[in-house]
Amino acid sequence: MPSVAPFAETVGLSIVVPVYRGAATVGTLVAALSELRPAGGIEIVLVNDGSPDNSGEVCRALAETATVPLTYVEHARNFGEHNAVMSGLRVARGAYVITMDDDLQNPPEEVLKLYDHARLGGFDVVYTRYAVKEHEGWRNLGSRFANGVADLLIDKPKGLYLSSFRCMSALVVREITRYAGPYPYIDGLIMQVTQRIDSIEVRHLKRAEGHSNYTLRRLVRLWLNLATNFSLLPVRLAVFAGVAMGVLGVIAALFVIAEALTGDPPSGWASTMTVTLLISGVQFLILGVLGEYVGRAFLSANGTPQGVVREVVRARPAMPRVEDAA
Repeated sequence: MPSVAPFAETVGLSIVVPVYRGAATVGTLVAALSELRPAGGIEIVLVNDGSPDNSGEVCRALAETATVPLTYVEHARNFGEHNAVMSGLRVARGAYVITMDDDLQNPPEEVLKLYDHARLGGFDVVYTRYAVKEHEGWRNLGSRFANGVADLLIDKPKGLYLSSFRCMSALVVREITRYAGPYPYIDGLIMQVTQRIDSIEVRHLKRAEGHSNYTLRRLVRLWLNLATNFSLLPVRLAVFAGVAMGVLGVIAALFVIAEALTGDPPSGWASTMTVTLLISGVQFLILGVLGEYVGRAFLSANGTPQGVVREVVRARPAMPRVEDAA
């Protein structure tokens, strides 16, 4: 049986994989990753984020037969991909940590390319970009929209593609895991820590099994995390909208007064209703934005957990394969 005692030593590279409906693919992914020989050695961290299939059983079996150091983290319920990644980062021991999905769309052999680029180039974070993305059309559109919004809301290099297949140094991992709020957004946290960021192009494959776990609802929630946790721009836009409507109201009032003084005032029902509905719409927009901020602040102050870890299983292989540092 695998040991639950923590490892004292570090490794060169940790790979954190959030697992959700990944029972059919995670075994293949772990087998391919276990064949890699990164400088300093490798460990794999699997985080079962309350998956409704038998991913937990598959991950436990992988821990029992692991040929490289493998840590299995089990969430008590589903908290979301970024929350699962945060739980994995907290137990990772690598000098560098790569995060990747469990769907095999990111070829495991690209891991060494990403790791070496970060390690040899002295970068804190290296993102990946794709010449051709094999996601469904609506998912690609959603990703472009999210990246466009990120250009406006967070301090990131212009045009940098924010991919979940990324490599981070231990420095960045240590700093971003200090965040304990219930709505983590990994990329927003990264941009608050460092500007030593680069990107490389890698291959992107078609999904091996099933369909994407990202629904439109999940993408909207991700955008809200970005918009309300790491930027005041929505509030500022609401303020500007309020000021603009106030100025428009003053101008309209002057026209009404002038018309009343120079002629017979019109019935004005249509114009009155138009202005009333327009102002009401802006007011509700402002209240909605403020309500989102207040609600999230309340949940954070109320101690809503970022993730509840039921169990951590550390599997130490009989003969771990650790390479000498290059």
